[in-house]
Amino acid sequence: MTIASETRPSFAAEAQPEQFAEIHEFIDGFGRFGYVADRALATAIYLLVRLPKPLLIEGHAGVGKTEVAKVLASFLGTELIRLQCYEGLDANSALYEWNYQKQLLAIKVREKSDEPVEELERHIFGNDFLLTRPLLRSILCESSSPVLLIDEIDRADEAFEAFLLEILSEFQVTIPELGTIRAKRIPYVILTSNSTRELSDALKRRCLYHWIEYPTLEKEIQIVRVRLPGFDHELGSRAVRFVQLMRGMNLSKSGGRAWRIFFRGLPHEKASDTGEPTRRSRTGVGSA
Repeated sequence: MTIASETRPSFAAEAQPEQFAEIHEFIDGFGRFGYVADRALATAIYLLVRLPKPLLIEGHAGVGKTEVAKVLASFLGTELIRLQCYEGLDANSALYEWNYQKQLLAIKVREKSDEPVEELERHIFGNDFLLTRPLLRSILCESSSPVLLIDEIDRADEAFEAFLLEILSEFQVTIPELGTIRAKRIPYVILTSNSTRELSDALKRRCLYHWIEYPTLEKEIQIVRVRLPGFDHELGSRAVRFVQLMRGMNLSKSGGRAWRIFFRGLPHEKASDTGEPTRRSRTGVGSA
C-alpha cells in the first residue's frame, strides 16, 4: 500500500548500487519518503538495483505499485521516466518518431543543391530530426541510470510485450535508420500490472517478480499514521477498519485508491462523544 506524501524530501547526488549492502537500507530509505515497504518488497528492490534486472510488480489497483518507482527514483536521486501503457500502444509512441515536418522542410531547402542523395539521407535521419520517447530516453541517459517505469503493461497487447524483450534482456534498442543503440547507463526498469490479463512467459522470464497484496489491518493503520501524521489515531483506525470491511465484501471492486479519497474528507469530519457519527458524517453534507 502506498503512502507517498505530496511533498518529498529533496535528495542529494545520485546513489550508487554499491552503497546499498543491506536490504533494511531500502526499508528505511523508502520510509523517509513516506512509503511503508515490507521486507519482501525491499528484497525485490534490492535485487533490482544490485543485479540489475527488471522488476515486474503485480497486484490489485491502488496498492502502491506505481509509487514504488517514484519513491525509488527519489531515494536514488535519479530521473524517473514513465511510459503509461494503453491498448494500441506502439513503437512510435514508446520508442521514437521522426520529425516528418522538419524532414520535409530540410528536403525542400536542399532540393536545388548538388548534394548527393546519400548525404541528404544521412542528414534528415540524424539526431536533429529524432523525437525521443520514454524508452529511448532511458537508453540515451548518460549522466546517471534513470528509473524507467512501464506502467500497467497488461493494458498493452502481446505484440508490444514482444517489442519490449530486447530492452528488458539486453538494455538496447534497434532503430533501422541508426542501428542498435546500447545503454551507457543501465536503467532500473519497473513494470507494473493489475493482472487484468496473463502476461507472456517470455516477458516474465526476463524479470524479477513481486506481488503486492492488500495490507493487513496493522500495516494499513501504520500507513495512515505515516501519511497523515497529525490525524486522530482513533478516527484513523476506525476508517481503516471500515476499508478492510469493504474489501471483505463481494464488491465488483475492492477498496484501493478509494481509501485515499475517503481520508481526504476525514479531517473535516468528527465523531460525537458517544462514538456515533455526526449528521454531517452520515450524510456527507456540511454547512457552509
